[in-house]
Amino acid sequence: MNGALERLISILRDSDNIVFFGGAGVSTESGIPDFRSQDGLYNMQYKYPPETILSHSFFINNTGEFYRFYREKLLAPMLSPNVRPNDAHNALAELEKHGKLKAIVTQNVDGLHQIAGSVNVFELHGSRREYYCMECSKDYPLDAVVVAQDTAEVPLCECGGVIRPDVVLFEELLSQYVIEGAVNAIRESEVLIVGGTSLNVYPAAGLIEHYGGDKLVLINKSETSYDSRANLVIRESIGQTLGAAMRAVFT
Repeated sequence: MNGALERLISILRDSDNIVFFGGAGVSTESGIPDFRSQDGLYNMQYKYPPETILSHSFFINNTGEFYRFYREKLLAPMLSPNVRPNDAHNALAELEKHGKLKAIVTQNVDGLHQIAGSVNVFELHGSRREYYCMECSKDYPLDAVVVAQDTAEVPLCECGGVIRPDVVLFEELLSQYVIEGAVNAIRESEVLIVGGTSLNVYPAAGLIEHYGGDKLVLINKSETSYDSRANLVIRESIGQTLGAAMRAVFT
């Protein structure tokens, strides 16, 4: 066992006030593609750039084309039978179950933290598993929009309104309620673990500025702009690292 992992285990054992802040790297280890990597959505060719398709104005003006892209490129990979919570999701759920982890703040929209069993999750960008009618605000489950991939069919509410994903599109603001909850959790935490994120996406990445403690742990395969400010940096797999640490803490 290397020294960095031993230090992480010691930190986890000694604290009952931990918050986790995670990004796309947590989900890529479950087989969900990210946006910015070499094989991510931003580096693939479409009729429109992904940033355009996933914008509020495009959704309003080209709803069918939005859903064609959304189902094929975002929903289909997420709903693959091979996609399931990985060791990172499971470790965090276990830490919460034992009262050590107080909250998860995530930039991901796949709901894998909840599937793993985590309860107190602040989803900064919403969830692809939740939907609502733009006219009457009625909530709908994922099944309401799941049809054969690569279709432009627009899901409609029983009132006739368009059903949309409860996610934050480009040109939209983050939920103030979620932001306030995430900020309070981070500000009050003793330990802040940041994992699977390059910390390049704002305003989400700026939330860790609210942490004032001396146990900032960064777990990411590549360098981040916050490495020099962290108390512990681990450049390894987030799943393998948290999985190994969790098993050591509870044995």
